[in-house]
Amino acid sequence: MWRAGANSATALHTDADLDINGLKVPAGDYTLFVNVQDPDQWELIVSKDVGEWGLAYKQDKDLGRAKMEMSKPSAPIEVFKITLSSAGDNAGKLQMEWENHVASVPFKVQ
Repeated sequence: MWRAGANSATALHTDADLDINGLKVPAGDYTLFVNVQDPDQWELIVSKDVGEWGLAYKQDKDLGRAKMEMSKPSAPIEVFKITLSSAGDNAGKLQMEWENHVASVPFKVQ
């Protein structure tokens, strides 16, 4: 499991309930991890555990998981990047880019 960043794991705070590619995420605070066991099919993990540092992933704290859509960048990406973009009508996309991978997942504000 990858903490989707360096040192501290990536935190997610949402004031609204979300649907992340079928995963229901109630308003609140979470930690994001990514299952990269298969480098060609990443899985976003939303953990109920917060304040994570390093590799302290605990599977029993998973709220759930969502498959990510994979693509390749035109050139290798040296600096990890997370982007949130709008897709209209209370919808958006969370995208992670690093090395030879671009992984994205759609979300909707409920």
